[in-house]
Amino acid sequence: MAQTIENIVDPNDTGLTSEMVQLTSPGGNVNAYVSRPKDGKNLGTVIVIHENRGLVGHIKDVTRRFAKDGFAAIGVDLMSRIGGSDKWNGSDEATKEIQKITGAMAAEDLTAAVAYMKKQSYVNGKVGVVGYCWGGGQSLNFATKCKDLNAAVVYYGRNPDPLDSVANIPCKVMGNYAADDANIMPGVEPLKAALAKAGKSFDCKVFDGAKHAFNNNTNADRYHPDAAKEAWARTSSFFKANLA
Repeated sequence: MAQTIENIVDPNDTGLTSEMVQLTSPGGNVNAYVSRPKDGKNLGTVIVIHENRGLVGHIKDVTRRFAKDGFAAIGVDLMSRIGGSDKWNGSDEATKEIQKITGAMAAEDLTAAVAYMKKQSYVNGKVGVVGYCWGGGQSLNFATKCKDLNAAVVYYGRNPDPLDSVANIPCKVMGNYAADDANIMPGVEPLKAALAKAGKSFDCKVFDGAKHAFNNNTNADRYHPDAAKEAWARTSSFFKANLA
């Protein structure tokens, strides 16, 4: 097993401006982590949605990685309504508590993130969303509800319910899935069919030999370096094409 590392991008990377901010949502104040190239202008925005353990260090690192690739990225703490991710500290308890967050709640808080970023002087107004695991499902759900999106990416997340709501997605969609993921893989072909029926673009790849959460380099049991590297390249290129 390859050695795993906590951060791929240094939290204090001198080429980036990275900070916690607070958003205003119908459900109350929402914490978020914003990272962007320090002198960047006219940047596309990437909204990053965390796994079921909340806005932990790994997801902040993913947010910085998008900033290193030339985006203004915002990792939204969708556990803010139940005390915030820091309260649960990435524990198993977090995976239970996050079940209290509904798709409607998440969509409200993500809408607040879109509104916040659109007001910033360094962005170009185009917005993409990407989510991992629990956040992958929220990414697709949000895409069915937000008309302001220019790109949406799901990493091994659940399908929207009802599935035919994908007809409301206003943008191109990308999926990155793991072949060894018994809970999620049964939904991939139905998602493909629903998107095709709705006339939506879906660039889907299933990575052989990879497990659920293969992008998480802090999880030695799940991390698949080759799949993670290829999926990242796919995702970054997809955003560059649609958020420029």
